[in-house]
Amino acid sequence: MNGILETLSRLRTKTAEWLPQLLTRVFVGYFFLETGWGKVHNLDAMTERFRDWGIPFPAFNAALSGWTELVGGALIIVGLATRLISIPLIINMVVAIVSVKLKKLEGANDFFELDEPLYALAFFWLVYSGAGKVSLDALIGPRLLARFRRSPAPLPSP
Repeated sequence: MNGILETLSRLRTKTAEWLPQLLTRVFVGYFFLETGWGKVHNLDAMTERFRDWGIPFPAFNAALSGWTELVGGALIIVGLATRLISIPLIINMVVAIVSVKLKKLEGANDFFELDEPLYALAFFWLVYSGAGKVSLDALIGPRLLARFRRSPAPLPSP
């Protein structure tokens, strides 16, 4: 038991933070890539579901939700614009909770058994922590920052 605790203690260092970030990104990103794909390729049925749930502009919002999940899931998997794309995915989960799930809840226990708050928390963590070392953000980000620091944008003329 002590050996396991010592190993976990060593893994807990900042250098190993990339592993839970990567695993969370791949798992959650794949889930949303897959659900987004299903929504985008069946927009008529999703529009009807959105209409039944009382969501305004059901065709627009079904497409927006599907494309947000599809593109957002792909970006999360590869770790590109992770912090940025996590925000609309959080909003997607909040809308799902408020518009659909809350109507069916009988108590706090039902809320804590929902999947959507867990996904929203995963995205919130990614907003806070970023994509991690094993990501396109880590590969491209420093180069973009260096490029923008070298060449400031010209001031607009009056």
